[in-house]
Amino acid sequence: MGHDDQLRHSSSFGAAATAYAEHRPDYAADAVRWALAHAPGPRVLDLGAGTGKLTAGLRAAGVDVSAVEPDPAMLAELRRAVPDVRALPGSAEAIPLPDASVDAVLAGNAMHWFDMAVAGPEIARVLAPGGTLAGLWNVLDDRVDWVAELARVSGSAAVGPRDTPASWRVETARMHVPTNGAAARFERPEQAEFPHGQRRTADSLVATLATRAGMLVMPAEERDATLGRIRAFLASRPETAAGEFTLPMLTCVLRVRRRSHRADAVSRAAR
Repeated sequence: MGHDDQLRHSSSFGAAATAYAEHRPDYAADAVRWALAHAPGPRVLDLGAGTGKLTAGLRAAGVDVSAVEPDPAMLAELRRAVPDVRALPGSAEAIPLPDASVDAVLAGNAMHWFDMAVAGPEIARVLAPGGTLAGLWNVLDDRVDWVAELARVSGSAAVGPRDTPASWRVETARMHVPTNGAAARFERPEQAEFPHGQRRTADSLVATLATRAGMLVMPAEERDATLGRIRAFLASRPETAAGEFTLPMLTCVLRVRRRSHRADAVSRAAR
């Protein structure tokens, strides 16, 4: 995806902020705990926090959480959802926090929008020594037959390259590394997957998929046709045709630790 398309997709969510808040899933509690397992303290930043789906999970985990979100409409939804959390306007490329002020930076379904050439040094700046950066993504568990067929029917605009487990592992393996050849500020990555699920009806699952960036930027006629195709598929399947069902999912996590200041200095000297 080119820079202009990336910007268009990443800035599309504000118009659907209310639907995003209503329909997007939370994150598996075990995934949140694993993401934070090596953090040296309780101060956590939810970066690109959206409407607060991950923020609420962090608050429930008992950490000292702050949230940063660039889109005003998404930020307003976040403040309504978790009014007791400090929520600030800002971005991964311009974080409105002091140096070494957090022990972990987490991003829920957001890290793929970051420009890591700029965001990497900025995240490293706000992390305390030994701090953790973790990206969390909710993906469809396409090991289940009907879910795999749903992904095929939906198309790449609704179920993209990070939305199923195998493709997620490939797409995110080096997401913490700048694409401009600059040195990474983080150690070797770890990846893990945690079972998750979301109670849905056919209508609410269609509404959920309609909040994907690829769907939001799609021409209206094409979007309506895609959603109609998904709706027809769900009506044809015994698992989803009547009443509520659990959508099989995984919360997948990429976790890296901030390199020491000494390692950064050695890297700079080597260049």
